[in-house]
Amino acid sequence: MRIIGNRGNTARKVQAIASGALASGDTVIVNANGTVSVVSGASPSESLGSDVTFSAATTSWIASAFDSTNNKVVVAYRGGSSNYASARVGTVDSSDNSISWGTEVTFLSSAAQYMSACFDSANGKIVIAYQHNADSNKAKAIVGTVSGTDISFGDAVALTSGETKYINIAYDTSASKVVVAYWTSGTNVGKARVGTVSGTGISFGTEASTVAGIVHGAVVYHAAAARIVVAGKIDNTTANSAVGVISGTNISFGSATAYGTSNAQKNANTLGYDSASEKVVVFYKDEGANGDGKASVGTVDASDNSIAFATAVTVTTDTVDKTSVQGFSTAGKIIFVYSDTDNTKGDLKVGTISGTTLSVGSELNVRNGGHVQFWALCEDTTNDRIVIAYEASGGNSHGISNVYNPAYTSTNLTAENYIGIASNGYATGQAATINAKGFIDDNQSSLTAGQSYFVQINGDLGLTAADPSVFAGTAVSATKLIVKG
Repeated sequence: MRIIGNRGNTARKVQAIASGALASGDTVIVNANGTVSVVSGASPSESLGSDVTFSAATTSWIASAFDSTNNKVVVAYRGGSSNYASARVGTVDSSDNSISWGTEVTFLSSAAQYMSACFDSANGKIVIAYQHNADSNKAKAIVGTVSGTDISFGDAVALTSGETKYINIAYDTSASKVVVAYWTSGTNVGKARVGTVSGTGISFGTEASTVAGIVHGAVVYHAAAARIVVAGKIDNTTANSAVGVISGTNISFGSATAYGTSNAQKNANTLGYDSASEKVVVFYKDEGANGDGKASVGTVDASDNSIAFATAVTVTTDTVDKTSVQGFSTAGKIIFVYSDTDNTKGDLKVGTISGTTLSVGSELNVRNGGHVQFWALCEDTTNDRIVIAYEASGGNSHGISNVYNPAYTSTNLTAENYIGIASNGYATGQAATINAKGFIDDNQSSLTAGQSYFVQINGDLGLTAADPSVFAGTAVSATKLIVKG
């Protein structure tokens, strides 16, 4: 980047390489790498795509994950009369909120349940954990490789030697490891193991107790703190959470912290992470409050591996049964989905966190009638969409998916990165000249002399400050603007 002009209050121009095309008169930001781009953004309204079936057979125990290497969604599920474990690869079309599914691949030709999935970004692999019913109900994990619209699998690896339930998996990006949390028969203490992916296989470190004693739990990765968070109900008495840190191939946990009430229902505890507020959210059924769906915001302290929860907020006064929660990083939102107590309908709400305060919006019906449960949510970060998968009966209990687009504002503009206005049109990769501090840009139209103008989130100039508030300059005629000082 080159600045043209003397020091002080002299008008200046900036020369830098264009990242993307620029038109004469465009408002311009500087990127972290020193290139410049046109200000762009949008405020899409809320929309939910049509139902798309990914399994026409009887379907349950659904899990999903987003493969950011291949920009694909992977859904895993138990399906068919034999309850085999299968998976499909989905491709999202953001233009109409649709998803298309590739060929079904069976990775276990016998019964499975308690399925959970994550994406190992370091190795570009999908990892699925599940209970293998025909092999003493052991917990197992298997590595999947996406290619186009297909997925192939390596050999499954057992984590436990006996009956294992409430299996959940998450990926720790700082350690480049997966963590599987679960309950084993004969104990009332939750367990966890760290997995290392290599090629198409996976190996596990030493089993660790979660300390919190979580037996009906969920697990999520806290990116800002580089910690694993587990949460769940302890043998029908207390709902607890704990924070874990990976060292090598092992994990250790801090002290247990209670959340909610002693009546948090065991099968409806789910965890999500909000990247905007750097908080976790636990979503659960409060059996002591008529089965309301409630959520608590958790703040992680990495210095001592602790977590503190704010007062619970009622997400819905419906008597909920199954729940799921997912962060939407594009907009800094939390997505809640839930079924009613009879599993006859499924609904969605969007939450926003400010500090430790959670607020939720209005309810959107996802599915009405029949039997609705086994929710799975994942964020397609390429298309900025949430993919919802669930069981919904209609003769048979089919596997159904929808693509959801929350209402949000997206822009590359910040309070600091606006630098000026493009002096001419430039193609990407060209050296662009940007009219900057104090320069009179004459590439505008329909301005009112003497008025202050602000950059809007889509790059336009307006008389009212947007969010973020960025002063563009002052008009001196209908076509000329003194670029901000």
